[in-house]
Amino acid sequence: MPDAEFELYDLRVEVVAPAGARVMCNAKVGDWFEVHGEVLHFPPGQGFSMYSLASIIPLLPAKQRPTERNDWMSTDAEVACPDPHCPTRFRITRLGKRTFRHADTTVVPLPPST
Repeated sequence: MPDAEFELYDLRVEVVAPAGARVMCNAKVGDWFEVHGEVLHFPPGQGFSMYSLASIIPLLPAKQRPTERNDWMSTDAEVACPDPHCPTRFRITRLGKRTFRHADTTVVPLPPST
C-alpha cells in the first residue's frame, strides 16, 4: 500500500570549528557519523563524546523529516557543543531520502481510511 510508506532523510553530523580553535569535547574537526533511519553509523575506530551526542540527538528526528521551506529546521544546520568553553559546532546535513513502510517500523496498525 503506497500510502503506508513515508520518507526520512539520511543525515550526516560533522564536527566543525574555527581554524586553530582548541577543541574541548574530545572531537577532531572532520569527525562525523551518519543517521540512516534510527541507526547511528560511525566510521571504524572513531568515537564521539556522549555529552556532545546528547545535545544533538533530540534534533535528529526532526531534521530527518521533510519540513516547510520557511521552517527554521529547514535552514539551521549547526548545533553548539554543550561545553560553553568549546568553540566546536556539529553540522547536520541532510543526505538522500530513504523510504520506510509503516508496518516495518511499528506493530500499531494504521487507522482505517475515511
